Amino acid sequence: MFISYTAKYTKLKSGYMGQLIEWPEVITEGKNLEDCRFMLRDALQEMVIAYKEMKMEIPHANCLIEQLPVEVQDVCQTA
Repeated sequence: MFISYTAKYTKLKSGYMGQLIEWPEVITEGKNLEDCRFMLRDALQEMVIAYKEMKMEIPHANCLIEQLPVEVQDVCQTA
């Protein structure tokens, strides 16, 4: 059985942080986006193995993600 999770990537000074929306404990960092994606897939596989060994229920992907635009005036960007 395949389960698809939603990945969130955040740009950091040192590279990228990746985290799964539906399973926040699965989190990692990489020096670039490609590295972070690889590390996040690896972290997910390791977490699945750990949960199975501990006989814990694996979280299901049931998240709805949408962007909500808002106009903000007089704000300076730091990134």
